[in-house]
Amino acid sequence: MSIRSFAQAGRKIVAIGRNFSEHAKELGNAVPKAPFFFLKPTSSYVLSPGKIEIPRGCIVHHEVELGVVIGKKGRDIKAADAFDYVAGYALALDMTARNLQDEARAKGLPWSAAKGFDTFTPIGEFIPAASIPDPQSVRLWVKVAGQVKQDGATDAMVFQIPQLIEHISGIMTLEEGDLILTGTPKGVGPIAAGDRVVAGLEYKSKELSRIEFEAIARN
Repeated sequence: MSIRSFAQAGRKIVAIGRNFSEHAKELGNAVPKAPFFFLKPTSSYVLSPGKIEIPRGCIVHHEVELGVVIGKKGRDIKAADAFDYVAGYALALDMTARNLQDEARAKGLPWSAAKGFDTFTPIGEFIPAASIPDPQSVRLWVKVAGQVKQDGATDAMVFQIPQLIEHISGIMTLEEGDLILTGTPKGVGPIAAGDRVVAGLEYKSKELSRIEFEAIARN
C-alpha cells in the first residue's frame, strides 16, 4: 500500500483517552496513571474538505488530535525503537457524541457508539515523519464558526508517543497504515449543523496541515 493512502487502506484507528491532563479535568475525569485506548472504525474517516454528520439526538463535540501513522508491522515494540515504526503524521478530529459517551460511562459500557459514527474521524493529508522531527512540539488548534475553541501543544501529553506505541503494541499488533490518535488538549465543545469547523497543525510556527468541514444534520 501507499502510506499516503492510509485512510483508505489502514485497518484500525487506535485512540488514546485522556492524554492531556487539562482535558481530563475539564470533563471531570481523573488523569490516568497508564495509557488506555479505544478503537474506532476506519469507516469513520472523512477527508478534507468534507462534511461532518450530526446524528439525530446527539450532542457532538470536536477533539483535535495529532495522528501517528504506522509505517510497518510491529508487536511488543520498545519505546526506544518506536519511531522506527512511524511513517508520518496526520491532523485529525476525534468527533464524539458526548451524551452517548456519558450515558455509556455511567453504565460501565464501551464508548464505541459515541465514537464510531460515519464521519466521526475527519482526517488531513499524510505528513512524512521527516517534516516533524519532534512530534512533541506540535501546535494543534480548532475554530468553530470562526471562533478559536482549542489551541494546545503536544508537549502537554501525559504519555508521549514512544510510550503509547510500546503500550499498544504490547496488546495488539500494529500494522502498516494504522492510525494512533494521541489525545486532545482542553477546550472541547459542541458543534451544530451549519457550523464551519477548521483545524490546523503547526510545527515550528509553520502550518503543515489545515482541514475544513461543514457540519450537517444526518438524514
